[in-house]
Amino acid sequence: MSKASGKSGRQPRTSGRSPAAPAAEAPSAGPAAPAKADAPAGPLVVGIDLGTTNTAVAWVDPREAAGLAPGEALTVRTFEVPQLVRAGTVQARPQLASALYLPGPEVALEARALPFAGADADTITGAFALEQGARVPRRLVVSAKSWLCHAGVDRRAPILPWSGAAEPGGAQGDDDVAKLSPFEAARRLLLHVRAAWDHEVAKDDPSLALARQEVLLTVPASFDPMARELTLEAAQAAGLARVTLLEEPLAAFYAWLERAGDGWRRALRVGDLVLVVDVGGGTTDLTLIAVRDDGQGGLALERVAVGEHLLLGGDNMDLALAHLAAERLAGQQLDPWQSRTLWLAARQAKEALLLDPARDHADVVVPGRGSKLVGGTLKATLAREEVERVVVGGFFPACGPDERPRRRRAGGLAELGLPFEPDAAITRHLAAFLARQAGPGAPPGALARPTAVLFNGGVFKAPPLRAATLAALASWAGPGAAAPAALEGEDLDLAVARGAAYYGLVRRGRGVRIRGGTARTYYVGVESALPAVPGLPPPIKALCVAPRGMEEGTEVELPGRELSLLVGEPAEFRFLSSTSRKDDRPGAVVERWAEGELAEHAPVQVTLPAGGAHAAGDDVPVTLRAAVTETGTLELHCVARTGERYRLSWNVREQDA
Repeated sequence: MSKASGKSGRQPRTSGRSPAAPAAEAPSAGPAAPAKADAPAGPLVVGIDLGTTNTAVAWVDPREAAGLAPGEALTVRTFEVPQLVRAGTVQARPQLASALYLPGPEVALEARALPFAGADADTITGAFALEQGARVPRRLVVSAKSWLCHAGVDRRAPILPWSGAAEPGGAQGDDDVAKLSPFEAARRLLLHVRAAWDHEVAKDDPSLALARQEVLLTVPASFDPMARELTLEAAQAAGLARVTLLEEPLAAFYAWLERAGDGWRRALRVGDLVLVVDVGGGTTDLTLIAVRDDGQGGLALERVAVGEHLLLGGDNMDLALAHLAAERLAGQQLDPWQSRTLWLAARQAKEALLLDPARDHADVVVPGRGSKLVGGTLKATLAREEVERVVVGGFFPACGPDERPRRRRAGGLAELGLPFEPDAAITRHLAAFLARQAGPGAPPGALARPTAVLFNGGVFKAPPLRAATLAALASWAGPGAAAPAALEGEDLDLAVARGAAYYGLVRRGRGVRIRGGTARTYYVGVESALPAVPGLPPPIKALCVAPRGMEEGTEVELPGRELSLLVGEPAEFRFLSSTSRKDDRPGAVVERWAEGELAEHAPVQVTLPAGGAHAAGDDVPVTLRAAVTETGTLELHCVARTGERYRLSWNVREQDA
């Protein structure tokens, strides 16, 4: 018998038209009647984009459907988040900078006061956090989302601001700075959103509190199950009880559907393949959505592929420009404080030059240290041509369809930090992704051929980066083939939040649903029953527990033999996944696989409880059932002959009575 483990009252501040008067929830049999004066407000649908660089919130009121004409769509609105924008000044802005500043005596208590109870008294969140962090980088936490998905660190440990080498994930820390875990940073950002919403929306009507609404929280499509679960836990720890996770590229596409209305059916046709290219501050997400015939003469949408997790985005571009600027400061030795400031200044220069075609240069300014700040100021000038060479040429270079990302050989020792991609060329990663989706039997160099492209992420506000991506795709299309065109009407800042809110309506039967289920095929590692070989670990087989496309809220029983489950002692469960193996069914065993075909995730280490007929150290015969929850989390249920059931879900490790 094989072993399943090894041993060891006010409406939100909005943009858009004014909200309609509340209406009662619509019964399933017909339209809703107008709300009575004393009727409870009922749930809204709120989408939250917890981004690496910025956080955005959008919402929609499903009860407004009662007052709409046939075919008229509900309005998705943006919630402008109140935040400190400078010392003592609070403003509501469409985005909340995903930045936390951990103040010391340099910021007076009255300068950081909010009109509501924010994240914590010792945290400044948003625009002022970035501004103050430029002055004192050692107290600034940014890119916490990138650390939340980093399996190489303890994501619940207080490690931010990062005290390793100065980089976008953190700066050199000091002993007097109380650090946060990536998990806690996510919780505090969401807590600020909740507190701001309640202050603006629910001050006079507690039923409108965010904790009582339906919340759709977005995550990168490439997040592994542990990162998803941590995000969900952070939301719950921030007091958000009704949370569903949604992948960011899907949310962006839902936003496009919402803006296009019925026009999307004229923009796409059966056989089209839409590529969603989502490049944010910290990650690059690639997704393919196919347009199918729904069997009734209409169109259906299906998410057919998701790329691997790429820690590659705007942060990397800013760091590359910071290195270029540092070269101009010949003879100047920058300390970690100044290096961090240089990186933030390089971001501002990049945005100024790539977004404003009238500018031909921008200054990168780094204050000196000590009392003579003005006299010690360091300045470097970046020209538009240089920025385009570094950003466009370095991150979106022209390349052939057979080019692949370069893999750097790992050194024996390296600094611990964020696992950035060794090859910064997004176009080469895109070619590799499309090659994996070319289909079985495809000739070498063949790529899946998207017919349309939807851009998402603040990086693509820069026209040269969109143009470079489209040029690469056009060069791969082949002679006589039409180049893919960009879908118009996207909102690069707010699309993910707006699409999440729209998806909440889709879940209620209003709007167009994108089918697809899980983006990967999932496996659990099973130790082989072969005899042990001295000096070698037990061989591992990959048992398929959830096929790609398994829908949320479904469960499947794995056919085949029983497995042996260790209870009462520490055990390690190994989980793997694949985006390329699309035909494996539950119960299938993969004994050998090519390099890169299966990706192994962080193992689950747990001691399953003994008891009843089973003593500590027993190997309990079990059968397996797999489930994908409504939040997209994979759960594995181990069912003993005697009826005991054990549940595993990456970090939910408890006996399921």
